[in-house]
This record gives sequence, structure tokens and C-alpha cells, in this order.
Amino acid sequence: MAASPSCSADQLAQFFGTNTTNATAAASYICDQFTTVSDKFSDTTYAVDSTYLLFSAYLVFSMQLGFAMLCAGSVRAKNTMNIMLTNVIDAAAGGLFYYLFGFAFAFGSPSNGFIGHHHFALNSIPSSSFDYSYFLYQWAFAIAAAGITSGSIAERTQFVAYLIYSSFLTGFVYPVVSHWFWSSDGWASAGNTSNLLFGSGVIDFAGSGVVHMVGGIAGLYGALIEGPRLGRFNGSGRSVALRGHSASLVVLGTFLLWFGWYGFNPGSFLKISSPYTSGSYYGQWSAVGRAAVTTTLAGCTAALTTLFGKRIISGHWNVTDVCNGLLGGFAAITSGCSVVEPWAAIICGFVAALVLIGCNKLAEKVKFDDPLEAAQLHGGCGAWGVIFTALFATEKYVNQVYPGKPGRPYGLFMGGGGRLLAAHVIQILVIVGWVSVTMGTLFFVLHKLKLLRISPDDEMAGMDQTRHGGFAYVYDDEVDSNKHGIEMRKIEPAA
Repeated sequence: MAASPSCSADQLAQFFGTNTTNATAAASYICDQFTTVSDKFSDTTYAVDSTYLLFSAYLVFSMQLGFAMLCAGSVRAKNTMNIMLTNVIDAAAGGLFYYLFGFAFAFGSPSNGFIGHHHFALNSIPSSSFDYSYFLYQWAFAIAAAGITSGSIAERTQFVAYLIYSSFLTGFVYPVVSHWFWSSDGWASAGNTSNLLFGSGVIDFAGSGVVHMVGGIAGLYGALIEGPRLGRFNGSGRSVALRGHSASLVVLGTFLLWFGWYGFNPGSFLKISSPYTSGSYYGQWSAVGRAAVTTTLAGCTAALTTLFGKRIISGHWNVTDVCNGLLGGFAAITSGCSVVEPWAAIICGFVAALVLIGCNKLAEKVKFDDPLEAAQLHGGCGAWGVIFTALFATEKYVNQVYPGKPGRPYGLFMGGGGRLLAAHVIQILVIVGWVSVTMGTLFFVLHKLKLLRISPDDEMAGMDQTRHGGFAYVYDDEVDSNKHGIEMRKIEPAA
């Protein structure tokens, strides 16, 4: 069978009749027009995908506002300004350090399996591999991890400690983990088709492990080393609820996070215009929609499970608990949102709620104090999400989302064997180990240098008044700091 002619003037000219004047010129003109149209389609595809990624980055960044509102509502009024400022600093410090170092450590290819070493300060960007939109998207993820940690150590942490840990986490600790599992060179990445861990690599699509476990475990160490807030446990060791001052802000923050999660999970496809079969109604745009559906179902199921579970345990319908349960479902489905069926997402959300309730019970027993339940929610539910993906990932979706390596292992319960589960157990272990060594050591050093926890007097008075110039809420235009018997003073370095 003769080969089909390409669009070259010489080959196309032979199809013109003998009466055609200058057939070669006519053929050349037609080919040029086809090339122009083809280039326009290619340009449009790049533009659509870049716009999609930028919009997803904006959604993920909007989660910072959600974190800020959630944190503000979950702490007492006397520490509102402090926690809001830490959320701003997470984004600002994280932006500079991720630009200078973090992005290069995470995605600086070509590199070794442990850490990247190209593109410092976005050198050689844009390139055929990365554009500016990709950096912006990954930065929004990095500061989300830092925001998780800030909730665990709220209401008792010196501001300088926030600056140090946030810069270190976004500039080094988190980027190394994201390199392992998301870079094409990472030793456990599903994209490293030449050297797949257990023949599969780790399928942590949007970061139940990479983002949520890293932030949650970092917060775990910070809260453990600092100890509980004053008054959180009474003299006999019984738990005393130190309730946040605004359920309204908690709900507002939760809805903002829910909205942003549609950039976090579906946006992790990075592009939307890729067809799986040319000319079909089904393509990556369908997978994007499926990821949004699984995200929604997991969160909704977790919220309802928490609602009734806490009603049975405490006898109350508690809106704060429901909000945390919803977010726990989102954190869990983040790993497998692209490769599981919608019905499996319901199972994910149901178990995530039970994991969160169980972790909170355990935290009370061991006198662990996390004002936002961030370590339990993001660490515990994130770990469950990693395991869930290894159990329920479907063969069809795994091969579509991670092409280039036919016959990949998939979910154990879906008939795919245990190799994916083995890879995911390794992921959990190495994240716990890495964050323990890095962030655990950092918090311990800050503690020894007396740079971690504020004084008992400042903690009782509230950091807004003693460290940030006044209360977040003013109830009387005439009020001044002296009326409350608390005077602003210069903070001297600890002896």
C-alpha cells in the first residue's frame, strides 16, 4: 500500500492536472495554509491549557483565604490578628523562598532521584517543559502545606518561629517530597517510567501525602514540642474545650476551601485539552470532571458521617466538627480523585470521617493539643487517602491518567495486586521519616533556643494585645490598650 502524501509542494503538485499553471506554486500555497491552520490549532491548545492551569492556580491560592478564615474562627478572639498574620506570612515568605529554591529542588530536571538542581530563581523558565503558570500553581501548593502547620501551633507560638518554619518548609522540606513523587526524575514518581517503584510508582495525584501529610506531620511535631495551650487540660488531666470564637468564620473558611479544592484536585491534571481518543466526546476534560465529582462526593460523605457520628458521641449537632469532617474527606480523596470511580469516593469519605474522629479521641488521651485538628485531619486523613488510592484505583483510569507504561499495577480491591499498595506504604513511611528528621529537628532547636513558645503571661493576655498592637475587634471607639491593663512593650530576646 502506497504511503499517504505529506503536505509538500512536490508531492501535492502531482495531483493537479496538466492544465494547471505553475502547479508547484499552487501546491506550495495550499501547504502553507494548512501549516498556518495547524499552528493556530497548536497555539490555541497551549493557550487553553495554560489558561486552565492559571485559573486552577488562582483557585488553589484562594484557599489561603479559606485557611485564614478557618484559623481565625477556630482560635479565641484574643489571638485573631496573630493567626491572620501568620497566614499572610505563609504566602509571602513562601513565595520568595519557593521562587529562589523550592521550585528548583522540586522540579529542576534533569536531576537525581532525591532532589532537583536546576531552575533556581526560575532560571531558564519558560522552557519546553515548564511555563510560568506551572510555577504559580506549584507555589500555591507549597504555601498550602505551610498553612496546615500554622493551625497546629496556633495561640502559643512566637512570630519569629512562624517566619523560620514557613520559609524552611516551603523552600526545602516540601519541595524535596514533591520531587520524590511528582517530578519525572523522582525515585518514587509515577511519571518516572524508566524506573518505577514496584513497577507502578506512587499515585498521589494531588497530594494527600505530598501536601497534607507533610503539613500535618510538621504540625504534629510543632504542637508536641510546644505542648498544649494553657488551660487545655485541667489539673486532673481532663480535656477542657477552648472553643474558637466564631463559628461563622469557620463555615466561611470551609466553603472557601471547598471552592478552592476544585482547583487543587481537578487542576492537578495541568491541562484539559488532551484527547484520549481523537474525535471522541471522552477525553481529559471528562477526567477533570470526574475528579471534581469524586472530590465532592468524598467531602459530602465525610461531612454527613461526622455529623451523625459526633451526634452519637456528644449529643450535639456541631457545625465545627462537620466542617472539619468535610475537609478530612477532601484531604483523603486528593490522592486518588483522578483514578477512582465516584462510588469509591463515598467509601473514602466515610472512612476519612471515622479516621478523624478516632485521631481526635487519641489526641485527647495523650494530651495533644491542636487548635484546628490539623495534624489529625491532614496527617491522619491524608495517610488514609494514600492507602485508599492503592486499594481502589481502577485499571482504565490509571492507564489514562498515567500513560506511557502499559500494564501498570492498580488498586488491590480492583484486581490489580499489591504492588501499588506496597509503593504507597513506602510513601507514608518516607514522608513520616523525612518530616520527622527535618521539621521535628527544627522545632526542637527553636524550642531549645527559646524561640518557639511565648511566655505564659503573653499567652494568657493574648498575642493580639501583647505582640500585634491591639485586639482584632474593637467594641468601643474610645477604648485603648491602657483600659485593659495590658501595655504594649518591646519584645526582648530570651536570655
